[in-house]
Amino acid sequence: MAYNAGRTMFANPQSWLPTFNTALIVLSAAFLLVGYCFIRRKQVTFHRRSMLTATAFAALFLVVYVARALLFETRLFAGQGLVRTLYLGILGSHTVVAVAVGPLALVTLARALRGDFARHRRLARLTLPLWLYVAVSGWAVFLLLHTF
Repeated sequence: MAYNAGRTMFANPQSWLPTFNTALIVLSAAFLLVGYCFIRRKQVTFHRRSMLTATAFAALFLVVYVARALLFETRLFAGQGLVRTLYLGILGSHTVVAVAVGPLALVTLARALRGDFARHRRLARLTLPLWLYVAVSGWAVFLLLHTF
């Protein structure tokens, strides 16, 4: 394979940016799960670090996603029939829940940072599974979109 000066893997962001973006939200989910495990073990400092890392990855995901949407053409789903119905169902629920998770995550985080742990815990019990659903369904949307 010959070296092509001036051509790198970064030359065409449309080829790698969707995968990078999806990896960000998957990393966010991974840190959510790690943080959950830490708090179950009463390791508050590690829980806090994990949840802040999860939030940072989610925020970075959102920035990249919006930039990508503004700069590049949207990829349309090419599948037909039952797989299209499945894709649209996952995409629709993913979108609705994602819109709700943003504010929920911010309020949950704010309550923790203020030391309002009782209210933080109550809201986190709702926020965590919804956030995980958004990450998993986002990954499923990506796989379906890039498979069909």
